[in-house]
Amino acid sequence: MGKTAKSESTMNAKNRGILLQIARDAIFQCLEKKRGKIPNIGTLPDELRERRATFVTLTISGRLRGCIGMLEACRPLAEDVAANAVAAAFDDPRFPPLTKKEFEKLEIHISVLSPPEEMVFSTEEDVLRQIRPGIDGLILQDGFHRGTFLPSVWEELPQKERFWAHLKQKAGLPVTYWSDNLRVFRYTTEYFPE
Repeated sequence: MGKTAKSESTMNAKNRGILLQIARDAIFQCLEKKRGKIPNIGTLPDELRERRATFVTLTISGRLRGCIGMLEACRPLAEDVAANAVAAAFDDPRFPPLTKKEFEKLEIHISVLSPPEEMVFSTEEDVLRQIRPGIDGLILQDGFHRGTFLPSVWEELPQKERFWAHLKQKAGLPVTYWSDNLRVFRYTTEYFPE
C-alpha cells in the first residue's frame, strides 16, 4: 500500500501515532481475551474526538489480511478506529480470525475519510470524466446494491474504466450495468500506515 490522496485537513504525526497505537492495542486486547478499550475519550486531543468515518486495513508482508470500515461518521474518530481494527482482525468474512502469531507481523493502515459528496452526472461517460484517479474513493449505490473502493484501490486498478467496472462488480452489478437511479458519491482519505 502506498500513499493516497489526503483530505484537506491533515493530521499531525502525534495524533496519527495515537490512532495507530489505539488500533494495535484494541486488537491485542481481543487476542488476550480482554475487552477492547480505548483511552478515555475526554483525555484525547480534540481532533481524535471528532465524528469521522475510517477504514482500517491490515496487511502481513504486504498482503491484505483484513479491511473493515465505515462510510459515514457515527462515532468519535478514536472509537471508530478501535472498532474497525478489531473488526478487520476478527470479523472480515474473507479471512479467519487473526492469530497471536500473525499479530507479531501485522502492519496497520488507517484511512480517515472526508464526508462523501454526491456526484452529478447524466451519463456513464460523464461519471468517468469526473473521476480523479489516485484521489477519489467512490461509493456506488443503486437500490440494495452498494459498493465502495478506497482511493488506495487505484494502485491495483489505475485505469478509470477498470476501476469503475470492478466497483460495479463489488456492488453486485454487471460490468455493463447502467441505470438512471444510479447514485455515485466521492470522497478522499487521509491515509497513514505504521
